[in-house]
Amino acid sequence: MKRLLLLAMLLPFAGFAQPINTMNNPNQPGYQIPSQQRMQTQMQTQQIQQKGMLNQQLQTQTRMQQQHMENQINTNSQRVRQSQPGELNSGQQQMLPNSNGGMLSGTHNPDNSLNKQQQMLPEKKNGDMLKPSSTPQPNVPLKTLGP
Repeated sequence: MKRLLLLAMLLPFAGFAQPINTMNNPNQPGYQIPSQQRMQTQMQTQQIQQKGMLNQQLQTQTRMQQQHMENQINTNSQRVRQSQPGELNSGQQQMLPNSNGGMLSGTHNPDNSLNKQQQMLPEKKNGDMLKPSSTPQPNVPLKTLGP
């Protein structure tokens, strides 16, 4: 009876005892050796750290490429603006003299030169390439391949 009473008094303290580790029982399928578990955990931690470093490097590289592209766009747009007619930058462009009047003078008639060019060239129509040519072709014998 004393034993039963003693057992009843100690029963509430049984809840404070360390539970059996059912997650890593050598008799269960999927058992892993504790040293392998530690190694696997370390490797996973390393992989997570390396992934974070790679992401950071990728972000840095992307940012640098963006800045480079923006610099190129700015440089090219400045070049385009400077090469626009009417904008003279004395440091980079020089005004050329126009002694003969050029296109603004009334002596040159572009329609006149166009008519001369059209008179020199025969008029072409659809299918002209299929017709035999009126210009004489050289009479060159064809080689035959044979024994």
